[in-house]
Amino acid sequence: MFPLCLLTLAFIPMLLEAARSAANERKLRAAGAVEPEDDVIGIMQVVYPAGFLAMIVEAWWKGSGWGSAATLGAIVFGSAKALKYWAIATLGERWTFRVLVPPRSQRIVRGPYVWLRHPNYIAVAGEIIGFAVVAGAPLTGTLAAAGFGVLMLMRIKVEERALQHSEFSNQNW
Repeated sequence: MFPLCLLTLAFIPMLLEAARSAANERKLRAAGAVEPEDDVIGIMQVVYPAGFLAMIVEAWWKGSGWGSAATLGAIVFGSAKALKYWAIATLGERWTFRVLVPPRSQRIVRGPYVWLRHPNYIAVAGEIIGFAVVAGAPLTGTLAAAGFGVLMLMRIKVEERALQHSEFSNQNW
């Protein structure tokens, strides 16, 4: 029963976020947004859900259940989701899984972006860590956090370059 709860906790929001991202992506592309060729989105789309699946399998294998550590993990996970959804709401139609910056757009400096340059990535790290604690999955949780952390650092470089380019030019890179 616990692994089924974990599947629901991880994948229902993920599917809803994917639908929102796809809708926003269509609007951004129609507005002339271009995607950098060196983005790591392809591997991110595999590693992110695979990390959650691995944590669920570890929880099932170990026979993990709900305890005080799981409660703490749920608080971390829920707080991370709140930060993520604040970032999504702030970006509005500009939020997608992909790096799509419309021509001549400016960096967002409201909402969580007043204090954090990349709040969505901090939130994703919190999701992974919180979920690992909820699931009682220290091995796969550590691997998921480290692996996706490297991908997020690579992704931030792509985003920074795309944003800088967009602020000063209408040309494709």
